[in-house]
Amino acid sequence: MSRRAYLDAGIGEARGVVVLDGRPERLLIVRDDDPPCQRLGARSVARARKIDRALGLAFLQLPEGPDAVLELRRESGRLVEGQALLVEIRSEGRGDKGPSVRLAGEAEGPPKLAAPAPALEETLAALAPDAAIETGPDARAFADAAEAEALESVFPIPGGGSLAVERTRALIAVDVDVGARPGAEAKRNVRAANLAALAAAARILRLKGEGGLVVIDLAGRGHDGPALIAAARSAFAPDNPGVALGPVSRFGTLELTVPRRRRPALERLLDADGQLSLETLALRLTRALERQATTDPGARIRARAAPALAERATPYIRRLAERFGARFEVVADPDRPRDRFEVEAP
Repeated sequence: MSRRAYLDAGIGEARGVVVLDGRPERLLIVRDDDPPCQRLGARSVARARKIDRALGLAFLQLPEGPDAVLELRRESGRLVEGQALLVEIRSEGRGDKGPSVRLAGEAEGPPKLAAPAPALEETLAALAPDAAIETGPDARAFADAAEAEALESVFPIPGGGSLAVERTRALIAVDVDVGARPGAEAKRNVRAANLAALAAAARILRLKGEGGLVVIDLAGRGHDGPALIAAARSAFAPDNPGVALGPVSRFGTLELTVPRRRRPALERLLDADGQLSLETLALRLTRALERQATTDPGARIRARAAPALAERATPYIRRLAERFGARFEVVADPDRPRDRFEVEAP
């Protein structure tokens, strides 16, 4: 397997992409307004706001954002409310839940950032250690493609068939469909589809940044359990440490747990209603304006967008003007849908 790494450093947002055999495998998004103390690997002085010994949890106030959760262990010692602790983010927040942390030591003083998270370049280098990090137009194209694929829910399986990935409150459900996969022997065909689906599912879940309990509904019946477990163990090996596999059930499902580390891509890109957020759209509009300005040096660039989108993109467009000059105009069009903008050089 061959991995390549790309870094698209844009206005308001940086996106890192790891590509596995030509397909996006990971999408890492860092936005300018992300609280630094909430990022994976960041260390902060936190204050123990509440100790719930019945649940075995401590709720900690960080310098910014929601409280973090610390699992109480014997080695944590006897923590008390109001105590200052040095903690490290081991899993970013998701949904209405704050991040989880590990105890890194004792501390003094009010909540504050002690050490920032690793830079995006460092993270990409760790995920693709043998690859040089590429930038420029190719990086932006791969980042756009990774973003688009992360938003999908149905994916082709190499060789034919498809798999659907659905996120629920309790788990990630993956359904394997053989479809019209070619092959003379049905049983061998189904086995090949399931093996290919496991590799595809592992890549897609990493791309989406999903984890927790995963249930894969395999195609067919009478499965070769040991072969499927071995294939799943190999496919999800990059997610270790922390992957745990169960046996293939008599109902044809394979259950596993995958560690949650980063905020899921859907939460980065969508709003509470499941639509592209204004922030995501504003960043896309900014990139479209930048692309047009690069294509037409010196030309005046005009965009038409919904009023809310035009307003949200204004700070980014000011930064574009600092780089390309004051040649951008955004027309607020109340009749235009919020997710449909137009960019031109009239």
